[in-house]
Amino acid sequence: MRRVDLGRTRYVPVFQAMQAFTAQRTAQTPDELWLTEHEPVFTQGQAGRAEHLLAPGDIEVVQSDRGGQVTYHGPGQLVVYLMVDIRRARLSPRGLVSVIENSIIGLLAGYGIEAANRRDAPGVYVAGAKVAALGLRIRRGFSYHGLSLNVQMDLEPFGRINPCGLIDMKVTQLADLGGPSCVDEVKTPLVERLTAGIEGR
Repeated sequence: MRRVDLGRTRYVPVFQAMQAFTAQRTAQTPDELWLTEHEPVFTQGQAGRAEHLLAPGDIEVVQSDRGGQVTYHGPGQLVVYLMVDIRRARLSPRGLVSVIENSIIGLLAGYGIEAANRRDAPGVYVAGAKVAALGLRIRRGFSYHGLSLNVQMDLEPFGRINPCGLIDMKVTQLADLGGPSCVDEVKTPLVERLTAGIEGR
């Protein structure tokens, strides 16, 4: 599993790079985890409905090909894209979702934060408030897109949407829950948990 740190990026070039990587890879291509913080952007999933985009204002809106509804990315949020051969990993799409959710839940437990998933709405929640979102696309048995974990960011733009299509959904972040306030502090422990889950260790 290769870790690729992209730094702070605009969404569209990374989205295009994910599509190109997935289109060109073979059964011999090593899996990769891409880590980034995006410049402010709203992304609509394939099922995205316009009524969930309430008042985007001056923030760019991009149509994506991942699953799910609308979400927000911005500085202070760790985004991890999972470029995984799920057949080689012997994972179903639902199994990969579980690996992602359990990795985040385990990470937060290490900071003394009790978190949980929801069967009806993928992601990770603390006391009913969403701290991490996820959306994937599987093409030819290869996954791309991934997860976003709120660390310490401006949460105001979430008020301009129904996050992931959930009306009145509260959103929270690690810094407000007693966890780390630095994205870099979260990267390695999360990557280790994701890698262990994907590789079956």
